[in-house]
Amino acid sequence: MRDKNIAEYLLYMWQVEDMIRAAGLDSDRLYGSVIKCSGRSESDCAEWKKWYDDLIEMMHTEGKTKSGHLQINENVLILLEDLHQRLLESHKQPEYRDLYYKALPFIVEFRAKNHSTENEELRDCFNMLYGVWLLRVQGKEVSASTAQAVKDVSAFIGKLAVLYREDKEGTLEIE
Repeated sequence: MRDKNIAEYLLYMWQVEDMIRAAGLDSDRLYGSVIKCSGRSESDCAEWKKWYDDLIEMMHTEGKTKSGHLQINENVLILLEDLHQRLLESHKQPEYRDLYYKALPFIVEFRAKNHSTENEELRDCFNMLYGVWLLRVQGKEVSASTAQAVKDVSAFIGKLAVLYREDKEGTLEIE
C-alpha cells in the first residue's frame, strides 16, 4: 500500500495505532479479534501478529502508548512536506498548486477551529481526513461544508500522493 498510495498508507497506519491502543496494546487481543478472524493462513497470521508485536514495542519505546504517532509515520509526513515545498516552488506543477490553493481556506479554517499553533499544513490535512473518517465510522453526520472541505483536501492530498509515487519512480518533472 505504501508504494501505491502514501496518503492512504499513512491514514491506515494511524488507524492501526489507534486500534492497538483500543486493544490495550495487547497483541493477543488483536490476534483474537482482528488477525485470526481475517481468514488468513496460520503462517500469515503469525506474520501479522509479529508485525503488531513490533509496532507495540515501538509504541512503548517511543512513548506513544496514549497518543501521538510513531516515528516511522512521522517520517512519512516529513517526506511529504519536503515534496510539498518543492512542488509549490516548481513552475512545472501548476495543477498541484491550484489544488493546494483551493484547499487552503479549509486548512486555515480547520487550524483555527482546532487552535493549531504549528505551521504543519499537511498534518492538519491528514488530521482533518482522519477525523472525518472517525466521525463517519461512528455514524455521526458530517455537514455539507465539512464534506466540501474533505473533497477539496482529499483532491489535494491525492495529487500529492500521485506525485510522491512519480518522484519515487523517478518520473516526476519538478525542476
